[in-house]
Amino acid sequence: MRLHRNLVYTTIDSLHAIFNEGEYADKVVARALKKDKRWGSNDRKFVAETIYDIVRWKRLYMEIAEVREPFDRDNLWRIFAVWAVLRGYPIPDWRQLEGTPERKIKGRFAELSKIRKYKESIPDWMDELGIEELGEELWSKEIIAQNQPAKVILRVNTLKITKEKLRAILMDQDIETEFLKDQPDALVLKERANVFLTDAFKEGFFEVQDASSQLVAPFLDVKPGMRVVDTCAGAGGKTLHLASLMENKGQLIAMDLYESKLKQLKLRAKRNGAFNIEYRIIDTTKVIKKLHEKADRVLIDAPCSGLGVLKRNPDAKWKLQPEFIDNIRKVQAEVLENYSKIVKPGGKLVYATCSILPSENQEQVKRFLTTETGKNFTFVKDVKILASESGFDGFYMALFERKDKKE
Repeated sequence: MRLHRNLVYTTIDSLHAIFNEGEYADKVVARALKKDKRWGSNDRKFVAETIYDIVRWKRLYMEIAEVREPFDRDNLWRIFAVWAVLRGYPIPDWRQLEGTPERKIKGRFAELSKIRKYKESIPDWMDELGIEELGEELWSKEIIAQNQPAKVILRVNTLKITKEKLRAILMDQDIETEFLKDQPDALVLKERANVFLTDAFKEGFFEVQDASSQLVAPFLDVKPGMRVVDTCAGAGGKTLHLASLMENKGQLIAMDLYESKLKQLKLRAKRNGAFNIEYRIIDTTKVIKKLHEKADRVLIDAPCSGLGVLKRNPDAKWKLQPEFIDNIRKVQAEVLENYSKIVKPGGKLVYATCSILPSENQEQVKRFLTTETGKNFTFVKDVKILASESGFDGFYMALFERKDKKE
């Protein structure tokens, strides 16, 4: 087990882009993995996992390394040295790693591991917010779970293939998967693999989508032939799931504020063979008003803090700011108020977030039901998914039914 200079240099360059230039970790990792065509799968695995590891534990490592942001190159090497020592790598005699204080690093790690904000590597404000909303015990469990690397989960595209056939195809390529109890369309990879390079992906046989996220579309109870609106479609993971549940029959309207996201969705839909989708950019309030009381089903996958998906977006711990969460709660309330008007009498609405905070979830639901618009709805049920209980992403979804006019 030894460190290779070219892999470590790539890691340091990538950390500079994430920490100092504000780039998103997933984009940086994708770019890093294309750097050298001669790299084997173990080389690429080292680069990806090391970058994510150091991003995930940034606060802990910088505290041990005694460095402060913004990080210069020497600081990044000191952080890397902490990672290497704690992972048990022999420190090579490179100039950048000279004088690495191995005993001191291990001693500081033992000390800081007694304090949650360092041990779990989170900002003070996030730790305080988690305690305030979930209580000390539950927040501790949750943030431990959110610091585990995410599993790779596939959602089988039932428009094109069955779960059993896809599993067999992937097995032929040495990609082993397991079924997931109570998740009819999910396959879990036993080991991480770049599934995007497979022919099965290019043929549109599956999408990568967390198990918790896969529960949202079925919760909406869609049927073939309905008119369904996904109001915050984004790049369309849940839209595509809805299309498959509708068997390509009926009308599925995918809406978003950003044309670029809908363009991505169009490409994905083409690959998936999903052809009952219409695309509408929300550029004026008229776009929503035209659909008032016209849809059988409406999904509001609301913008949120993303505090349920830190395991797959560890850099969000450092990009998120408390003001953003205050603002996003206002946006959620507005979105729920405005987009719920699309549901026709007798129709159903789902409000969902990838957050674990009650203020973004149950409290938004309570508030909505007291508004003029909310009084037209009956709350049916909700589901709260915690990473510490499920092993997957944290999610929330609430189901409402719009009352008939005569009620």
